[in-house]
Amino acid sequence: MNSILKVSSLCFMLAIMGFSSSAGAVDVTVAGSTTVQPLAELLAEGYESFTDGITIIVQGGGSSVGVKSAADGTADIGMASREVKNSEFEEHPALIVHTIARDGIAIVIHPGSGVSSLSLEQVRGIFSGEITNWNEIGGENTPVIVVSREEGSGTRAAFEDMVMDDELICLGAILQPSNGAVRTTVSITPSSIAYLSFGYMDNSVGPVSIDGVAPTVANATGGSYPVVRPLNMITLGQPSEAAAGWLDFILGEDGQAIVVSEGYLPVN
Repeated sequence: MNSILKVSSLCFMLAIMGFSSSAGAVDVTVAGSTTVQPLAELLAEGYESFTDGITIIVQGGGSSVGVKSAADGTADIGMASREVKNSEFEEHPALIVHTIARDGIAIVIHPGSGVSSLSLEQVRGIFSGEITNWNEIGGENTPVIVVSREEGSGTRAAFEDMVMDDELICLGAILQPSNGAVRTTVSITPSSIAYLSFGYMDNSVGPVSIDGVAPTVANATGGSYPVVRPLNMITLGQPSEAAAGWLDFILGEDGQAIVVSEGYLPVN
């Protein structure tokens, strides 16, 4: 009898342990903006380092994909590096936006192009195709090569909203699928110009001031730099307990420290 009880007790304990293990293993799926993606991956690593049983799975796809993934439930959290459109809210009124950081969009050129400052109107003229030669704005007598993000990009949508004033980006622009690809293209293409997330700026490209204001975190934080957009996480209704835990971490001291270390602006 004692042997039977011991075996039964052991089986019960193993069953409980197995149930607890499977119940505690939770995946939180995240998809969307390629701008937010690298930051989200670092935030996931930071959260997972002290949280047992929760794995944050981060994928790209673009901001529009992020909104759609959250709306149709194919991801627990969508990522968008732009505001959610009114049309998206109208179609999916239960969407909730969680702003985790802010990001400046810099105008960058191939180093040595001879231009260090442009007005917002000149930037609009370049990207619309109205200005086609650097000598029209004080540079060398060389054609302007415009580099842009593809349709559906949150960076492009934010740039169009804040800079283009209903003008269209010129058809001759070289389109790239990510901020990293934009930076590489500008760095190796003489006479080129593009817009680029602050988080991707480095010495391989030359930053351009807008109306005399340099694209720096300090100027963006202080409000003098004009092209700043939100980096958003999006859920359909209130997030699950596991997703909410990660979002709380992101908005807390440790998460915002990661945001700042990557060159973005904290939300608090």
